[in-house]
Amino acid sequence: MKKITFWGMALFSFLSTVSTTFAEDDAAKPTQLGLHEAASPQMERISHFHNDLLMWVITVIVIFVTALLIWVMIRYNKKANPTPSKTTHHVMLEILWTVVPVVILIVIAVPSFKMLYYLDRTEEPDMTLKVTGYQWYWGYDYQDNEGVSFLSYMIPEDQIDESKGQRRLLSTDNPVVLPIDTNIQIIVTAADVIHSFTVPALGFKKDAVPGRLNETWVRIEKPGIYYGQCSEICGTNHAYMPIEIKAVTKEEFQEWLIEAKEKFAAVNDNSPLQIAALQGVK
Repeated sequence: MKKITFWGMALFSFLSTVSTTFAEDDAAKPTQLGLHEAASPQMERISHFHNDLLMWVITVIVIFVTALLIWVMIRYNKKANPTPSKTTHHVMLEILWTVVPVVILIVIAVPSFKMLYYLDRTEEPDMTLKVTGYQWYWGYDYQDNEGVSFLSYMIPEDQIDESKGQRRLLSTDNPVVLPIDTNIQIIVTAADVIHSFTVPALGFKKDAVPGRLNETWVRIEKPGIYYGQCSEICGTNHAYMPIEIKAVTKEEFQEWLIEAKEKFAAVNDNSPLQIAALQGVK
């Protein structure tokens, strides 16, 4: 009884830690389980699709296959069944194991196609953000606000200031600032090799391909800092090009735009060298 009580309390403490982890911020924590807490309608749909459909399908399949294996091991082992059957075909069985997987795939496919269509793009964006992947940093261009273009580098580990809330391998020198409750069109490309612009809590992952413009969108529902990383192996520093998005109110965003236009001078060419020169980056 004492052991049951101990393990029950341990499980409760563990689950409490996980739920607290989700409530604090977007950065992953030790013992964290499941998908990121949704901060956009895109991620809400993804979480709903995963938790309310896929998990049930996966669970039923695992239980069925496990039970089938146990039954076969008990019923048809050498001791219980010394004379095995010579049957090689069973029409009804073959029909069932062909039709049932097809039905399962249809059940999964219909809502997934709807979700993919929803995630693809927004018809009437309120603003546009162009994202360019470089080896190994990101470039951002606010196309509705001339003069706001900048590069974003990971803050080196020896320069991390935890008192400012900075996080190792995640914080950047120039975080992306975006307004909440706004339909934001995101255009993604790359200047050298294939990268992938991914922020789990916001529910988007879009490949950045040289010479191609890929499109997605997001509507952030609550202020906060959301982290992502390049999700396409792009070279030796692939693990050191994080994404830091700071979501603020619309009023705070307008104030930031005024400061950003002064900080980042307008450029006619989006080349990384010109932008870096304006920022004093060597």
